[in-house]
Amino acid sequence: MTPVHSSDLDETTRCDLDRSAFTAAMSRFASGVTIVTTVDSAGVAHGFTASSFCSVSLEPPLVLVCLARSANSYPAFAGCDRFAVSVLRAEQADLAVRFARKGADKFAQGRFVPGAGGVTVVDGALALVECTTERVDEAGDHVILLGRVRQARVDDGRPAIYFNRAFGTLANP
Repeated sequence: MTPVHSSDLDETTRCDLDRSAFTAAMSRFASGVTIVTTVDSAGVAHGFTASSFCSVSLEPPLVLVCLARSANSYPAFAGCDRFAVSVLRAEQADLAVRFARKGADKFAQGRFVPGAGGVTVVDGALALVECTTERVDEAGDHVILLGRVRQARVDDGRPAIYFNRAFGTLANP
């Protein structure tokens, strides 16, 4: 079977989808909340909030995260050689809000520390994976960052969850 890519379809083959229906449907998918960070060639830290994060492979250990090409941090991530993903605790949801906004000094408040790979990470995150960048692929108005996990750690706590455009947590973690 030959894979079909959306770019291979002509306009008459593509379905017309109501954008608001699509975003409403996707908002019903509960997910964890992460802060993704990198450092540029000048040593400046960059970051964004992502709920589009998942494991891809165990051997080799790979994860992916998606970033809008319109994001202020897009240039830093499109050219980065490493990045880190901090999985947030319920009490860290305010960081997710700050890192989702454009123009804010995202690292001005909160506790951040250097990770093992030299990328700034959220101190006290529920989990942390530090990656080297394997690939950056375009996907519509986003890019997919594929990272090879070089370091991972976990801690105990309640996860931040994003569902129906609001933050929450699990009743029984």
